[in-house]
Amino acid sequence: MKKTILLSLLTTFTLAGHADEGMWMLTDLKKQNAAVMYDLGLDISIDKVYSPENISLKDAVVHFGGGCTGEVISSEGLVLTNHHCGYGYIQQHSSVEHDYLTDGFWAMTREQELPCEGLTITYIDRILDVTSYVKQQLKKDKDPKGLNYLSPSYLEKVATRFAKKEKIKTDEFTILELKPFYGANKYYLFVKTVYKDIRMVGAPPSSVGKFGADTDNWMWPRHCGDFSMFRIYADKNGKPAKYSAENTPLKVKKHIPINMKGVKEGDFTFVMGFPGRNWRYMISDEVEERMQTTNFMRKTVRGVRLKTLGEEMAKSDKTRIQYAAKYASSANYWKNAIGMNEGLIKLKVLDKKKQQQERLLEYGRETGNGSYKEAFDQIRSIVSKRRNAIYHQQAIYEAMMLGTEFYKIPDTDKLKKALESNNAKTIKEETEKLEKAGEKYFNKDYDAEVDRKVSKRLIALYAKLVPAEQHISIFKQINEKFGGNIEAFVDACFDKSIFRSKQALDNFLEKPDAKTLREDLMVMYAQSVKDGYDATTNAMKAETNAYNLAHKTWVAGMLELKGKERTPIYPDANSTLRLTYGKIGSYEPADGVEYLYYTTLEGVMEKEDPNNPEFVVPAKLKELYNKKDFGPYAMPDGRMPICFATGTDNTGGNSGSPVFNNKGELIGTGFDRNYEGLTGDIAYNPQLQRAACVDIRYTLFIIDKFAGAGHLLNEMTIIR
Repeated sequence: MKKTILLSLLTTFTLAGHADEGMWMLTDLKKQNAAVMYDLGLDISIDKVYSPENISLKDAVVHFGGGCTGEVISSEGLVLTNHHCGYGYIQQHSSVEHDYLTDGFWAMTREQELPCEGLTITYIDRILDVTSYVKQQLKKDKDPKGLNYLSPSYLEKVATRFAKKEKIKTDEFTILELKPFYGANKYYLFVKTVYKDIRMVGAPPSSVGKFGADTDNWMWPRHCGDFSMFRIYADKNGKPAKYSAENTPLKVKKHIPINMKGVKEGDFTFVMGFPGRNWRYMISDEVEERMQTTNFMRKTVRGVRLKTLGEEMAKSDKTRIQYAAKYASSANYWKNAIGMNEGLIKLKVLDKKKQQQERLLEYGRETGNGSYKEAFDQIRSIVSKRRNAIYHQQAIYEAMMLGTEFYKIPDTDKLKKALESNNAKTIKEETEKLEKAGEKYFNKDYDAEVDRKVSKRLIALYAKLVPAEQHISIFKQINEKFGGNIEAFVDACFDKSIFRSKQALDNFLEKPDAKTLREDLMVMYAQSVKDGYDATTNAMKAETNAYNLAHKTWVAGMLELKGKERTPIYPDANSTLRLTYGKIGSYEPADGVEYLYYTTLEGVMEKEDPNNPEFVVPAKLKELYNKKDFGPYAMPDGRMPICFATGTDNTGGNSGSPVFNNKGELIGTGFDRNYEGLTGDIAYNPQLQRAACVDIRYTLFIIDKFAGAGHLLNEMTIIR
């Protein structure tokens, strides 16, 4: 039966040679991917991977915090993800006295597991193709601006209607998400369950979890144990609930068995996760635009920010802990932007995009369908018109919205209006709201002096990158009152604003007045940045709307062309659950250079540099290495594995994703891509792109032999 299906489908789909490309919808696996996956080595039924009616592996893959992926590895709600995914929560619980970033953290009892405020873990309960229903609603509803087909607020209303029609109950913990796919040519509804009592269980020290840090980030070979563990808690009835000391670990309906037998070249693997964004249907003009605007600004602005933060973090442990998560977050896509631009040039992606788009244009000519050429010409025209606005918007976003923290001061507009109208009741209400917002703003991870230094450099950089006539409105104040001296302006902000300190804000709130708010430099700056960003959005609003319609037509053409060629097609990533597959493999990034598919603990010792915080090796790890005390986790030749590389199609959001073997058993945790694969967000290269994964044997070794937390292994299902 299986052979018959294979022969039938392989005559239709000739993907076996490059089956590793694609972020596939689970709902399409049977129709589009099953034959190829079986041919590559899958040894379980597709229904065990994903089934709309029965429990499957899908039910043990969770959205971790909205930006990463996690996998459930015990019947008691234990979730494995990346160290860098849990980093913000490790940092949240860290202090100079309890430096979990440096020392690691391991809960030896359930009582020691630490609640993580704001962290959620989300299950995908159902995935429904609602394309026909949405299109019916689009025809029925008034749409004067013609934007309903992409509008999140409109789609939310449609999702609510559908749920009512189908009697799908929702509440605070059961939510709906309706998203457009393929340029809004299809729509899927996701029914989700959100758990809000999540506790930190374990994390290795950063010298293990972030070994190599920025130097090794996005590179291969890698030698980091990039993992951390959390636990889902529920109420006494096993239902999602807010944090309570009375809550207990969730008894899950599915957890993933762990296979310790290891990996080898050519092994079939598949990954499930929540890839964030990619843009595989861009035309060449859009790729150039991305290189010259978003990627350029990320590289240029973040480089200056990271240098400044690094200088300040080196001065004290307090500052290092405060800014660890912010630094790591900024550094991640700084290096990504550098590598992507280099790869796009080196791999001649623009030429490949031109070939791809010419295929569709030729198809349009062959079929007499002029809409594809019309859409193509319109996209090119729009890209040309909007380039300056995107460049300016990215400068504002990177330098001022992300870079200067005091941009995020609480909004004072409602209090100012209340003071101007002299409404005592509203003044009292808004004063209390501002006091609470102030407590959140002046948090333990904010240092005004660090912000002062970073802001001076980034505002000056913005002024250099953007022509003077385009500068946002605050530069009128800088020029007229400070003679164009940006440093003097920033100093005045931090010396005189009511937001210069918590005490200064409290003093103002004791006797608030509208004049002080109108003249406050930080308030003026924050409003100017917001207005400047909004102005760039409005400047290209018409182009954006026209682009979305043209892009929809262009992607519809791609769907039709690939349908004619009988080639499966997948939608761009949009933070929804996807599956990718490929084989473990070495690769050759350049002539005479070959990278093996695995790394070992020997590499850690080779990279060790006690004078470089990125390459410090913990004493306990060196002791275990010297004694070759690897327990049952070693490779057959006695070496200790750390990471492996596999040819799956991953991007941001896949961090923490489970890597399965051909039997659906956990063999690793995805955490990164290689440098040569950074073009993958725009164009996939099967010869060079690899997903870097922590070998599950190293994870278990660190938990057991290094941390002495072997009790956690007792709740896992381990195949030895």
